[in-house]
Amino acid sequence: MPSGILGLGLQFPLSIGVGSGSVRVRGPQSGVIMIAVIRTGGKQYTVAADQELTVERIAGSAGDKVEFDDVLMVGEKVGAPTVAGAKVVASIVKQARGPHLIVFKKRRRQNSRRKNGHRQDLTVVKIEQIVA
Repeated sequence: MPSGILGLGLQFPLSIGVGSGSVRVRGPQSGVIMIAVIRTGGKQYTVAADQELTVERIAGSAGDKVEFDDVLMVGEKVGAPTVAGAKVVASIVKQARGPHLIVFKKRRRQNSRRKNGHRQDLTVVKIEQIVA
């Protein structure tokens, strides 16, 4: 039977990528840093306090507070499917747009071509606090 975090064989100390560097998680007994897995915009993100994160668009303006209640994991506590009473508090840093993508569709031998552009609306949030 697999052991460790989420049964994946991962053991502490665990390094996770946060922002431009990485944060070292020392272990459950030291309480140095709390990590959580949240779900927003149909995607899952591993977050830690004071981390800036780019997610799908969330309504609001810069400086507004946002709460993510869809928390899948906090520390070593795994929810089924979410952790009851857990939330992640964040503030909106800015509203942004992703890179310009070209969507080109062609049906061969039918003189049928279509070219569209797309830019995704994004929100940059800063994780303030993880409440277990």
